[in-house]
Amino acid sequence: MPLPWIPEPPPSTQPHEYWMEQAIQEAYKAETLGEVPIGAIIVYGDEIIGRGYNLRESTHDGTAHAEMIAIRQASRNLKAWRLLHCRLYVTLEPCPMCAGAIVQSRVPMVVYGAPDPKAGCAGTLMNLLQEPRFNHRTELVSGVLEEECGSLLRDFFRKLRKKPANGEPSP
Repeated sequence: MPLPWIPEPPPSTQPHEYWMEQAIQEAYKAETLGEVPIGAIIVYGDEIIGRGYNLRESTHDGTAHAEMIAIRQASRNLKAWRLLHCRLYVTLEPCPMCAGAIVQSRVPMVVYGAPDPKAGCAGTLMNLLQEPRFNHRTELVSGVLEEECGSLLRDFFRKLRKKPANGEPSP
C-alpha cells in the first residue's frame, strides 16, 4: 500500500507562544470538568487539526490523555496515521505512553510548557522522543510558557487538596 502523500504546508506565521496559548485553552476545558488541566493541539502549517484535553476521569479511560486525543483527531483530519509536517503543543511534558504514540505517529516536533518530574519522557526522566534506537526521533522545544502551564497545574492540585473528602468546597 503506498504511503499517503501529505504536502508540506507553508511555514507557520505564529510563534510557539501563540500555539501554546491554544493548548492552554484546551487545558482550561479539562479543569472545568474537574480533570487535571492538561491541553494539547496539533498544528499543520497555521491550522489546528487536532485538539485534546485530559478526559481520564470523565471517560474512565487511562489512555484519554490530551496528546492521545489530539493525535487521534489530527489523524482523522489528515486521513493518515503519519502526522508528517505537524507540530504538537502540550502544556505538560509527555508521559511514556504519549511519547510512544508521538513516535509511532511520526510527529516531527513537540513543544511543551512545564516539565513533569514524575513521568516526563521528553528529557526529564528519560527522553523517548529522541531515543536513537527508535526509527523516528522528534525535535523538542521545552519551557514555552512554562510558568503559566505549571501554575495551572499547581493551582488545580492546591484547590483539590483543600476540598474536604465529601467533595463540598471548604468554607
